[in-house]
Amino acid sequence: MKAVRLAKHRSRLIEEQLDEPIPQANEVKVRIEAAGICHSDAHYRAGFGAIALPRTLGHEIAGTVVEIGEGVHQVAIGDRVAIHYLKSCRTCRPCCDAGEQFCETGVMIGKQCDGGYAEAIVVPAENAVRIPDGVPFNVAAIMMCSTATAYHALRVAGFRAGHHVAILGLGGLGISALHLSRALDAGSISVVDVVPEKLQAAAELGARVNDLFDVDIAIDFTGRPEIATAALKALAPRGTLVIVALSEAPISFNPYRDLLGKERRIVGCSDHLREELVELLDFAANGTLKLDTVISRQVPLEADAIDDVLDGLERGTASVRSVIVPRGL
Repeated sequence: MKAVRLAKHRSRLIEEQLDEPIPQANEVKVRIEAAGICHSDAHYRAGFGAIALPRTLGHEIAGTVVEIGEGVHQVAIGDRVAIHYLKSCRTCRPCCDAGEQFCETGVMIGKQCDGGYAEAIVVPAENAVRIPDGVPFNVAAIMMCSTATAYHALRVAGFRAGHHVAILGLGGLGISALHLSRALDAGSISVVDVVPEKLQAAAELGARVNDLFDVDIAIDFTGRPEIATAALKALAPRGTLVIVALSEAPISFNPYRDLLGKERRIVGCSDHLREELVELLDFAANGTLKLDTVISRQVPLEADAIDDVLDGLERGTASVRSVIVPRGL
């Protein structure tokens, strides 16, 4: 099968022919119909996380079950499924007490094992989540990371209807956070970004632009310390700053004035839960969440086309979400 792979950090992707994957017991083979291109993939290409190479990137995956291994009963051949990208044991203490993203032996598809920049993939059957009727493959694919992580960020922040939310950075996760905040009845939404086209799009969706006054929850998708610090200082009493962006840059603040005195919180957000994927797909199916318009571009399963998208994510782009369509545009 064809796959587009990262063979060397800080280098262009390559195309390779790999052996067709064969599902073992409790596994399913999925023919990939759509794979989102996430900003994290640009980070991995640039060397962040020092992932082992070669690697097939891609962790936002949706497709059709074409083969099942022994013991599989969760899904059947022909089912439309999206892939939960965290492989976990679901039995260790971190899994049971905190979530599968903290599994002692867990791995992430597209990072520690091969992912969705390919024609097919084999995954544990429990990682295959049925896509409801009416939800397109490309929408289901991007929901597996950007939408799910944005949803998890709102949940770890303790979001409730009426909260004032600030979204720092309107990329793939940011636009999902905007749509989710609207769907879940936020009191107001503010978007901070530097790309005029993105700010215009946010304003058209009813968001305030570059306004950090008196917000209850600020979610940082930028990884820029000065923006996170400004948002922290603007939080209402007992407000929460959620750090989502992949960054190792330190954030400086005055512990008393900026945190203690207002009982503010800084929390991290790591990935999401399988149960959240099911909830989100239901939101998309019943019309609560509409994400068709956030997909700016579809590209073929070709190294040059995918590299072009990753280049745009690195330098900043007006495009929001791009999706690979392996079986043709």
